[in-house]
Order: sequence, then C-alpha cells, then structure tokens
Amino acid sequence: MITLHLFYTGTGGAAEAFAREMTASGAADEIRREPGNLRYEYFFPMDDRETVLLIDSWESQAAIDAHHASPMMAKIAALREKYDLHMRFERFVSEDAPADERFLRK
Repeated sequence: MITLHLFYTGTGGAAEAFAREMTASGAADEIRREPGNLRYEYFFPMDDRETVLLIDSWESQAAIDAHHASPMMAKIAALREKYDLHMRFERFVSEDAPADERFLRK
C-alpha cells in the first residue's frame, strides 16, 4: 500500500471550502470508487485552521498513475486553482511490522 498525506493550505478558509466542495460535489466518492483506491479522507488540523490534510491510500503505484491520468485530476486542479491552494506532501509505503502491534491499545 502507498499512502500520501497531502496538505492543502490557503487563506480565509479556502482549504476547508475546497474539501467541502470535493465532498459535496461527489468527487471524493468518485475517487474512492477508482480501482486501487483504499482510502480518501480529509482531516482538519487543530492547530492550523488554514490547512486541510488529505490521507489518500492506494494499492500500488500503477493505481496512483491511473488516477493521475484520469479526467478527475483536471477537476481537482480546477478546484485547487479556484481556492488558490498550495500543497505539500509526504509519501509512505507500507510494510508488515507486527512488532509495532505491541504498542497499540485495541
């Protein structure tokens, strides 16, 4: 699994408005239905009201590449422009780490 943390930052509540429009328009649900998508969720950091975090997970790089080549990317790009958002990201590749399980409270 490949997980991306995408941080969308704007001013005047623009990042939150972007996430709400992605959700209300159905675009987020469309992405969730794309082959290979495992997770697509927005979060709002408590200490930064002008940033939205998107956690976006995919089965493989091929699934991400297909998403990036899809018409959905034009919709996302247009909304980023509409809300004048800037981005940064972090990328994680999952591996089995059963030793870490001992630190989790279930």
